[in-house]
Amino acid sequence: MRLTAFTDYTLRTLMYLAINRDKLATVHDIAELHDISQNHLTKVVHQLGLTGVIETVRGRNGGFRLNKEPADINIGEVVRNSESDFFMAECFDKDHDKCVYSPFCALKGVLSDATSAYLAELDKVTLEQLIPKGGRGKRDAAAPVKIQFQRKV
Repeated sequence: MRLTAFTDYTLRTLMYLAINRDKLATVHDIAELHDISQNHLTKVVHQLGLTGVIETVRGRNGGFRLNKEPADINIGEVVRNSESDFFMAECFDKDHDKCVYSPFCALKGVLSDATSAYLAELDKVTLEQLIPKGGRGKRDAAAPVKIQFQRKV
């Protein structure tokens, strides 16, 4: 399974916001850092705002920030909200299923189970677990390390 660019950008945006909790972020900041389209990222930020994961602040000095604690943001839920579908094969979409094997094939059940297991693993992870911690790489309860991002050259 491959995540869409939309989901990739969503996860990167949330990680950036979790690491930089002390300031408002802008689409420009994140797009420049990751060398991604500001237009695509604007759609990501809009969707995150609609789901309540981030808070947007309007105005000249506006931007956006996490609206929840990183420990309260479940990655499985984020992925479900950002992916348009989990159709692993044609047979998952009843309206477009033209496969001659669909009436008796067991592949759909196997792929469905695999997708469920994939999402179950993501359900075990929070945003807090994805961000760097202090202690020389140990994943402990120390305060997050302040990271200075530099744009890729």
